[in-house]
Amino acid sequence: MTQDDDGPVDGDAPNRLLWALRRAELAARTLKNQQLRPLGMAAAHYSLLMLVHAEPGLTGAELARRLDVTPQAVASLVAKLDDKGQLERRPHPRHRHIQELRLTDAGRQALKAADGTIATIEDRITERLGPDEAARLTSLLDDVIEALRDTK
Repeated sequence: MTQDDDGPVDGDAPNRLLWALRRAELAARTLKNQQLRPLGMAAAHYSLLMLVHAEPGLTGAELARRLDVTPQAVASLVAKLDDKGQLERRPHPRHRHIQELRLTDAGRQALKAADGTIATIEDRITERLGPDEAARLTSLLDDVIEALRDTK
């Protein structure tokens, strides 16, 4: 791929792999937000609840790193979910200034409802691709993640 003299990027740039991944991510996020809105939830809330479910006791800083957002953004999300009674904060056993996050019963119920919506979106993709190709795509995306993590 060479850069031509007529533009800032190669003429094939809009068809590159990373741009396709970005477009797919944006389309998925848009649909997730549309579908989760009636539940009073945004995709970011779902992601945070899912992470706390998967790893109870995460701190705000750990969530920020995993979600690739600022600690301030996580603090805002946590405050909203805490106000809704979906998260609880507990003192860290060794660090008194750090709080661990856990789902409440309301948080588990909200996550269950949201996950049903997410599963419907995934079913839509699987229906379009077929189950074998959907499984292959998942495997390929895992390979992409590994390739991008490989810093050697």
